[in-house]
Amino acid sequence: MPTRPAGPMSQDWEPVVLHKSKPKAQVLRDAKAVNQALRAGAQVQTVKKFDGGTNKKAPATAVYARKLDEAEQPAALDRVAPEVRQLIQKARIDKKLSQSDLAKQINERPQVVQEYENGKAVPNQAVLAKMERVLGVKLRGKIHK
Repeated sequence: MPTRPAGPMSQDWEPVVLHKSKPKAQVLRDAKAVNQALRAGAQVQTVKKFDGGTNKKAPATAVYARKLDEAEQPAALDRVAPEVRQLIQKARIDKKLSQSDLAKQINERPQVVQEYENGKAVPNQAVLAKMERVLGVKLRGKIHK
């Protein structure tokens, strides 16, 4: 068992003083904190916001920008023509390929092939070229039946 040294006991470390953290900006803007600072005689700075407290509408520049975009660009994009849809389906069935098999051969997702056959896809010349190569049917340009 350890023994205590003889003589008076003393501490050999410094006292630690803990300080409060500074109040956050949101707390300083609180009405209670402002009133307390005024009572204590501290300086309080007030800044009036531009158009603060008014019920004015924001400028309608976003509305004008949207109208301008709509005027410049057509609302609906071109979709796959019905003739192209039918050619893709007919050629795929003649080659005895499923939609997923065709998708694998052209390195696309099955959903892409499905969208082309349903007419929901926006025509992409690169995808149509891949389908032409695999199916052996002309899908771009003028189609002659």
